[in-house]
Amino acid sequence: MIAIINSGVANISSVVFALQRLGIAAEVTTDHRVITNASQVILPGVGAAQTAMKNLKDLNLTSLIPTLKQPVLGICLGMQLLYEASEEGDVACLGVIPGKIKKLVGKDLIIPHMGWNTLALQKKSPLLEGIPGDAYVYFVHSYCASVSDQTLALTHYGQDFSAIVQQDNFYAMQFHPERSGEIGERLLKNFAEIKS
Repeated sequence: MIAIINSGVANISSVVFALQRLGIAAEVTTDHRVITNASQVILPGVGAAQTAMKNLKDLNLTSLIPTLKQPVLGICLGMQLLYEASEEGDVACLGVIPGKIKKLVGKDLIIPHMGWNTLALQKKSPLLEGIPGDAYVYFVHSYCASVSDQTLALTHYGQDFSAIVQQDNFYAMQFHPERSGEIGERLLKNFAEIKS
């Protein structure tokens, strides 16, 4: 069973529905025992980093999440929270992935970056099994992670940024797999099949 961490921010129900369509059992929870014992954990989110971090701190989850040993997937804001810090509200984050989340920059860019864009795969990973190199996925974000050693796939919007990253058992996607059609479904299915 996958535990979906309820960080008190938007977009959790769409992740639940996406997993249900795939026949994958999931539970939305803040219970430390349920999270620790889950086969996989998802940290979703839409909203502001500062608010989400405050919610996680109030739930005593900021110390638990970085210690998880099973596969963990951060989605959108959930990805950004896995980094050391974010420029958005100048907030300290969970510190699982090295680096700081920064605002998207580029000449004449419309912010937020909203809509379909392509992935450029950089490394092999079980998460990317069956994903073509020019796959389209759906983004809604104003902040991003730089390309780094953790980058599995990047996207270009004014600049190259990390679209999918991995640090040990922690995976993350800047886009919304639950809104990304068949590609998103395949990514979620792949994640659900990754074992500790």
